[in-house]
Amino acid sequence: MSTRALVTGASGFTGGYMVQNLIDHGYNVRVFIQSTSPIEKLKQQGVEFAFGDVRNLEEVENACDDIDVIYHIAALYRTTNVPDSAYWDVNALGTENIMKAAITKGVKRVLHCSTVGVHGHIDNPPATEEAPFNPGDVYQESKLEGEKIALHYYKTKGLPVTVVRPCGIYGPGDFRMLKFYRLIQKRRFVMFGDGNALYHLTYVTDTVEGFRLAAEHPASIGQVYIIAGDTYFTLNQFAETVSKELCVPPPRFHFPVMPIYVLSYLVEKFCVALRTPPPIFRRRVDFFTKSRAFDCIKAKKELHYQPKVGIQEGIRKTIAWYIQKGLLAPVEGYQKPE
Repeated sequence: MSTRALVTGASGFTGGYMVQNLIDHGYNVRVFIQSTSPIEKLKQQGVEFAFGDVRNLEEVENACDDIDVIYHIAALYRTTNVPDSAYWDVNALGTENIMKAAITKGVKRVLHCSTVGVHGHIDNPPATEEAPFNPGDVYQESKLEGEKIALHYYKTKGLPVTVVRPCGIYGPGDFRMLKFYRLIQKRRFVMFGDGNALYHLTYVTDTVEGFRLAAEHPASIGQVYIIAGDTYFTLNQFAETVSKELCVPPPRFHFPVMPIYVLSYLVEKFCVALRTPPPIFRRRVDFFTKSRAFDCIKAKKELHYQPKVGIQEGIRKTIAWYIQKGLLAPVEGYQKPE
């Protein structure tokens, strides 16, 4: 009999790939999503639907009926026009509801998706799972609380939990980095600071494969794993690689960070008061100033995790998808990757 998996956040970028990975490996998949979430692609994948909100314990419990393993991916991620309490409600309280329901329903394994963001800026790269916590914003703080809750249920209740901390996830279907690509293609991208901050990405199919390996391995219960690509790079190198694939000159202009950080602070406060998304905010400026570089040797040794898509190939595939969807202008002579 096939393993029955529940995927939260399945209508999102990473969650959708997680669903496909599980289907490809013979799982019966149920998705737990909000009633307003897009479902056309999920319908095509032949999944079972459970509608609700992770903040509602009863709805979570109903979704967990007859489930063997939960992949908890749902999160509130960098939404700018909501109060801080919304992050805690989804990323912390929502996680606790998942853990409570897993115990009540006798779920055999729980995979909790956290983030390397709980480590914040990395002073001595690359960082491992043992690096100190240093969350830099409410998203990272609430995600740290969520993983602490998940591990608390393992330690005190014996719930078989595994925590994964992925690096920045990218690939076809990702809209979070689209503006970066567009600005580079239009030759309007300006680097704030010297561009030497480190950045670490993970191609989305590698990410979800790491999640599945973590959830399946018998020795991973109670453990934390960083899931990352093989290499990290400076923001200058990242921009240069994207520019090369888009056949445009790399960005040359650099702007001091402090003025834009002060401006982003003022704009953010003003726009939050008006309940409108700010055009620029501090967390976006952090992209240019905080180094994020990690070592996933633990996942490689213990889970036999091995990233398959290198950064250049991943960027090429992402650009091809953007062009196909009309989100980037066509590039003359561009060869679509197989």
